[in-house]
Amino acid sequence: MDYFPLFINLKQQPCMIVGGGEIAVRKLRLLASAGADITVVAPELCNEMREMVKHGKVHWRPAEFSLSHIAGQRLVIAATDHASVNQAVFAACEAAGILVNSVDDPAHSRFITPAIVDRSPLTIALSTGGGVPVLARHLRSQLEALIPHGWGELAKMGSQLRTLAKEKIPDPASRREFWENVLAGPIPDQVFSGQIETARIALEDAINKGSVPIQGAVYLVGSGPGNPDLLTFRALRLMQQADVVLYDNLVSAEIMELVRRDAERIYVGKKSNNHALPQEEINLLLVRLAQEGKKVLRLKGGDPFIFGRGGEEIAELAAAQIPFEVVPGITSAAGASCYAGIPLTHRDYAQSVTFVTGHRRATDSDADKLELDWPRLVNPNETVVVYMGVAQAGYIAEQLIKHGRAGNTPVAVIERATTAQQRVVIAELSTLAQTVRDSHIKPPALLIIGDVVKLHEQLNWRQ
Repeated sequence: MDYFPLFINLKQQPCMIVGGGEIAVRKLRLLASAGADITVVAPELCNEMREMVKHGKVHWRPAEFSLSHIAGQRLVIAATDHASVNQAVFAACEAAGILVNSVDDPAHSRFITPAIVDRSPLTIALSTGGGVPVLARHLRSQLEALIPHGWGELAKMGSQLRTLAKEKIPDPASRREFWENVLAGPIPDQVFSGQIETARIALEDAINKGSVPIQGAVYLVGSGPGNPDLLTFRALRLMQQADVVLYDNLVSAEIMELVRRDAERIYVGKKSNNHALPQEEINLLLVRLAQEGKKVLRLKGGDPFIFGRGGEEIAELAAAQIPFEVVPGITSAAGASCYAGIPLTHRDYAQSVTFVTGHRRATDSDADKLELDWPRLVNPNETVVVYMGVAQAGYIAEQLIKHGRAGNTPVAVIERATTAQQRVVIAELSTLAQTVRDSHIKPPALLIIGDVVKLHEQLNWRQ
């Protein structure tokens, strides 16, 4: 180990930065975030530093560096563009026994500044010993994505209740087990979803009782339109924590690959008039699994509250007093339009957009029961997006034309949007039914109807 990792309390401690340019200001931000009392030595300052001086956040000595400047300093950073100046700062600090860093010069540094993941009071520092800083920054960016910001709030909460925990659970081994159970239970998820006060009450109650109750929960998570890169951080974390996953045919195989390996998987797919499990049974299954103390992930394509029947499922959970959380996903209309180069609204073509579903209940016997407000959907300055509309494409086109929409209105049929298998087929309302048949379009697919489709050829960035 070339460098010993050490965290230093610099609050209100005198620290100095030599240099007033862009390199120096990056280090200045770090010291300022630690609450240091900062003095900058430089003949000139960049604009950001001038603003900090103006607002009294930094002291400025407008001069070239001299030995007298380091007197009384706890820590010094040399951040000029001149190696000779930085080395002079290093030599002066070494002689005075002051911690010193020369930016990008490990040979003339007594300490180095790591890449930092800040979830205060939780802080993670990464370093390659100054050898490959870009690697440390790369790893930091990955950790930033993996570690929720709520961990800092949870650490603060635990710190505030630490004395109470020692009082109520005096045995160190039992107390350690208690905190491990806290981290494995529902309290962190409450913090991560912003329910801070609920989590605090639950934690304090658990400490007073000396144990964490085993409690299941359901997480209704939108998996987006199919591309795993479009998952939210929250969705990915919950996928890695779940004990059991209920998913359907709109969740891509690539996304299912990211689910925790040892999680139980239950397919509850729905296709037109062919449901692996009726919705009512899915609702009851979610309740039963949560009552068994399991973390249940209900994974849905797109967004759970846009034609996803998410409201029905959480109504059952609420009635059974099961804790639940809803995590939004990128809805299929947004994903499909972006990946097809078709803006849903455009100043020259459409000033509004309407989402409708082309799917009916399994009990409906024919397409004529597709109860849409057809007169409202024929405005030529409006885009209409039809979810699950391929099976009824001909009937939808017929009704729109019947109620006044032009037969030459362009239509995009987008199959498996955002995935490597995405296919975009362009038609007109008058030819839509035949085009869908000839192209052998298969679900999942949606229809975008309106003049914005004319932009597809020009804006299609995904050739």
